[in-house]
Amino acid sequence: MKFFIFCFAAMLLSNSGYSQDTWVCDTITIGGIQQVIATKGADAGPIILFLHGGPGSSRMKQADIFSNQLQAKFLVVQWDQRESGRTLQLNKTDHPISLELMVADTRELIDTLLNRFHKKKLYLAGESWGTVLGFEIAEKYPELLHAYLAFSPVTDQVKSEKMLLSRLMEDAKKKDNTTAKNQLSVVKIPFENYEQLYYLRMWWFSYDGHPIADKDSSFVRDYLKSWSNTWLPTWQQAMKRNLFTELPAVKCPTYFFLGGKDYQTNCELAKMYYKQLSAPKKNMYWFESASHDILISEAPQVQKIVINEILEN
Repeated sequence: MKFFIFCFAAMLLSNSGYSQDTWVCDTITIGGIQQVIATKGADAGPIILFLHGGPGSSRMKQADIFSNQLQAKFLVVQWDQRESGRTLQLNKTDHPISLELMVADTRELIDTLLNRFHKKKLYLAGESWGTVLGFEIAEKYPELLHAYLAFSPVTDQVKSEKMLLSRLMEDAKKKDNTTAKNQLSVVKIPFENYEQLYYLRMWWFSYDGHPIADKDSSFVRDYLKSWSNTWLPTWQQAMKRNLFTELPAVKCPTYFFLGGKDYQTNCELAKMYYKQLSAPKKNMYWFESASHDILISEAPQVQKIVINEILEN
């Protein structure tokens, strides 16, 4: 099953993780509140910091899936962002959530990690929502990065969501699915409320072959309602960023990992952006049959690429 507000079943997976017995968890002060990181791997190696998706969806319980090979070469760092996972269990945010606040948290964490482990740079890996933060860091602080890795990147999300809505409406008309047509017809982009997001994601899940079970629909609605109270304004901020016009160039090596069936952060848009992006070094890795959760579904191959092609270069 998939994750993130893009794949809002994250909470359904909260108890289906992997052992964290060998991860070293630590609580540090970032942005004025206590935030939780977990580290594992080669202390002498370079740091690779993962920025999870959502927003609001911890990846710690799945971390070994996509980092078990990396741990031989890197010091892998997972971070539960504010209002996420173990950080949320410790304390709620003391400021209204905004994109600027989340970027500031990310920068402060990077500084803390570099100082603590006596490094000058690190590798930054953003996934989905995490790429929103990652592109901001790559734009403003490229000197802190060996490289930036963007998994299922957010590039022009307003356009991506409109493309998805059009695809789903076409499918509903083709199948003469009256319920889908009626529910999708109320969706506005950018989203005005959690119900619009729920309808779009519900029918996308169905289209993608992972329908929400009837028994879970009430839970998902309730989760999204709660989520929207915290995150919807910030997500709307992120959606309105258009990297095609706002970020034509970065000054650090940048690598894209794209799934050929990702219509949530539309893969064709991401490919177009990759082609126009100017960077000192760049490459794109295309996984034809993968969807949005490429970091999990293609974990073995992704890690081989990172070790053999990105780290070695």
